[in-house]
Amino acid sequence: MTAPALAGWPYPRLCAHRGAGKLAPENTLTAMRVGHAHGYRMVEFDVKLAADNVAFLLHDATLERTTSGRGRADALLWRELSRLDAGGWHSAKYAGEMLPTFAAVARWARAHGVACNVEIKPTPGRERETGAAVALDAASLWRDAEVPPLLSSFAEDALAAAREAVPGLPRALLLDELPADWPERLARLGCVALDTNHDALTAEVVASAHRLGYRVCCYTPNEPARAKELLGWGVDTVITDAVDLIPPEAGDSVVA
Repeated sequence: MTAPALAGWPYPRLCAHRGAGKLAPENTLTAMRVGHAHGYRMVEFDVKLAADNVAFLLHDATLERTTSGRGRADALLWRELSRLDAGGWHSAKYAGEMLPTFAAVARWARAHGVACNVEIKPTPGRERETGAAVALDAASLWRDAEVPPLLSSFAEDALAAAREAVPGLPRALLLDELPADWPERLARLGCVALDTNHDALTAEVVASAHRLGYRVCCYTPNEPARAKELLGWGVDTVITDAVDLIPPEAGDSVVA
């Protein structure tokens, strides 16, 4: 089975991981702005739900690593999450940075012409709920947008729920390793792209995906030579932390 149709590939060949890689506190508006300042016109970020179902940006299931909070990320209401320091863990320069809502990042991205890879990152146990909610929010926030957000997730239940809620939004399946049945998984979920750890990719896998009609994204090569190799294989979008080392125009200089 081949991939569902997506008119062209409207996304840049390079994408800033969690906003600006490691240069600013991940998954914050400041990180998005730093990535943009380095010339990146696509950002990847993680979205989950608060206790009152407000969609907001955070990678982990718990709060300790990147905020001043403690415990499960979905145990607090948004008004409580909004008071946390999401920047001090990174450096004193960013102390006091707030967690952003999905809506706030969407508004910023659309205002600045930045494409988005929205990773649905459910707190365990809330996979389908989060997938459906993020898809519905995305459909509303990008209504009439020329370039829709690309929804991705490691959680297949979340992607399935996103498909059921808003079938028209493009989806990518995230995989850390490549199982033999990866084409069947993508087909079952109606995905347009494979999104995998760059270490799992070979030129043959990229070519196979393209023959089947799928696009290929990968994360997170941070060496310029490796990014160039992947782009040379025809990887459609490379997601990197190294926004200061890999200029966005590097993607335009490689002909697959």
